[in-house]
Amino acid sequence: MDEFKLKLGVQSYCFRNFKDNKKVIELLKECKLSRIELCGVHVDFSDVNRFEKIVSLYKENGIDIFSIGVCGFGNNENEERKLFEFAKLAGAKVISATFDINTVPASYRTAEKLADEYDINLAIHNHGGKHWLGSAAMLNYVFKNTTERIGLCLDTAWALDSGEDPLEMAEKFRDRLYSIHLKDFVFDKARKPEDVIIGEGNLKLKELLTKLRENKFDGPAIIEYEGDANNPLSAIKECIKSISGAVEE
Repeated sequence: MDEFKLKLGVQSYCFRNFKDNKKVIELLKECKLSRIELCGVHVDFSDVNRFEKIVSLYKENGIDIFSIGVCGFGNNENEERKLFEFAKLAGAKVISATFDINTVPASYRTAEKLADEYDINLAIHNHGGKHWLGSAAMLNYVFKNTTERIGLCLDTAWALDSGEDPLEMAEKFRDRLYSIHLKDFVFDKARKPEDVIIGEGNLKLKELLTKLRENKFDGPAIIEYEGDANNPLSAIKECIKSISGAVEE
């Protein structure tokens, strides 16, 4: 996998039981990573007065906020503009997103307008079989009815939950794949999912990374491990080790 530079980071939701951003930075440094996707647990995106302080804290510690999300869009331009303002201040080029089904297609148009204005893309998070944006068929329909400002944040585990193949989705939406949540599930008999170390469940990790390399994917690659909320560090380190091993094979 020569010359394949995976822009690896962590979704801050992994550290949801640690609300202090200073602690999040400490944990991230223990993982020897310098990129993060910040979620609403660690940033109140409605409070613009705190944006500069939070962004400065991460920058001063050498952490790149390379995306934010998952953020909801529902045709509320004033509130949604704040998301873009934070992303611009942080230097993030992607906002992982979901749309309120009751507001489309108007919410698409508002989101596209803001994305053009700020030069920041949106990436729809496919949140499983019970979510209206969880299937490849629905995503395909959405992308046919939106501009390239709206693409995909491929969550590999929730793709599995939807009965989709993450590799096929990575290929099908290669031109609209703006970020990826690296996540893995196993399922019990009732199809209830459980987080596991990436590559130890149903995700074909090496094959996925090969596909990303072939397609020259250069967006955020975000580890999202939701197990062990009170002590996630050990599992996240194992996820990093698993990904690094698969890249080097």
